[in-house]
Amino acid sequence: MNTNAGGKSGLGGIPLRVEMSNAVASAADQDRSLRAALAELPAVMASAPHRLMFFAGASAVIVSMLWWACFLGANWAGHAFPTAPVPAGWAHAVFTQYGMLPAFIFGFLLTVFPRWMGQPALQPRHYVPVFAGVFGGYLLAHIGLLDLRPLLLAGIALMLGGWIMALIALGGVLARNGAKDRHALSCFVALLLGACGLAAFGAFALGAPWQLAYFSIRIGTFALLVPIYFTVCHRMIPFFSSNVAGAGYRVFRPSWSLPLMWALLLVHLVLDLRHQQDWLWLADLPLAVFFLVHWLGWQPWKCMRPGLLAVLYIGSAWLWIAFALYAAQSLLAFFDFGFLFLRAPAHALTVGFFGSMLVAMVTRVTHGHSGRPLQMGAIPWLTFCLLQLVVLARLYAEISSNAPLWLVIAAFGWIIAFLPWVLRSLWIYMTPRLDGKPG
Repeated sequence: MNTNAGGKSGLGGIPLRVEMSNAVASAADQDRSLRAALAELPAVMASAPHRLMFFAGASAVIVSMLWWACFLGANWAGHAFPTAPVPAGWAHAVFTQYGMLPAFIFGFLLTVFPRWMGQPALQPRHYVPVFAGVFGGYLLAHIGLLDLRPLLLAGIALMLGGWIMALIALGGVLARNGAKDRHALSCFVALLLGACGLAAFGAFALGAPWQLAYFSIRIGTFALLVPIYFTVCHRMIPFFSSNVAGAGYRVFRPSWSLPLMWALLLVHLVLDLRHQQDWLWLADLPLAVFFLVHWLGWQPWKCMRPGLLAVLYIGSAWLWIAFALYAAQSLLAFFDFGFLFLRAPAHALTVGFFGSMLVAMVTRVTHGHSGRPLQMGAIPWLTFCLLQLVVLARLYAEISSNAPLWLVIAAFGWIIAFLPWVLRSLWIYMTPRLDGKPG
């Protein structure tokens, strides 16, 4: 008989029991670690405004387009889909412009406003209510789009409440600075106009005339998103570029840029709201030149490395391309050739510029504020490149003989492009910084 068959002790059952005991202990340790991580999650998420608001925005990137893609797909396939209490196309425009993208905007501005103006960082009491209102209302409103009008109205009201809380927090920082920072002032004015636009859509959902919905959509594009995006580009792209390119880089940040941008955008808005699309070229042609001059002034040929800088230039090129399309379309209408490009200029702007710059800017901020290297990485590159194909698909839909199919392809293409980036981003926002620093 071999007395050592079970181990050195000669008692065959003991090692097995020890292994089982170790396994149980390991499982218990993992369970305790998981519970500890879950218990710390609220504190981690609330440790910086960008964590909460970028979490909201990344989630909304999928939620917004999933609802829209299902709506388009059901219509194309001839299947029933819950009827939205407001026109679905208008809801798509409003909740991407006032729910999805502003979540990222608030996360960025609530973080950088104090830094731009040399003030202490905002505290959770300032930005947690913004997250609860904007994101909570956004989710509630999307449930309301499934033929549940009271929830839609409640969601819009909650979004507007969160928006007002953000204005109070950011306005306090701006007031303490005496409104001397022109970039902060430009962003704040855009957010004020955005609040008016969101309120207008809420009034329309309550039964006010359709013109308020049209006003809301146009304000969202040309008085909220374009001014904020360009203002941030005007401040940050030369800053990032000079840090990389060094002494050979000439910073181009004219003081006249922001006033001229606002003047031209307001002309566009007045003409658009008066339905004088054949005269929009009076504003859009100068805007296309204006944005091209700035893009060239930032010297992209000097800044194609590293990738995290290159995508800023590739993405920002869509801005002047979009306004060139707007101007061309208006000129064609002016000479009685019709409104040939349909919504192609709008989607070159929204999917091309807003979407591409979203990936570029948010990836940079996410990496910088999580202790990660300032590198583009495989997943952000994948999303960015796929997104360029989505833009082309969406533009092609306007000239295709099978437009409904291409609309579905573009909508689901957005989801496929963004899903890896969103999942990775959500994990980063829910976990502590790699370098152990706070925030």
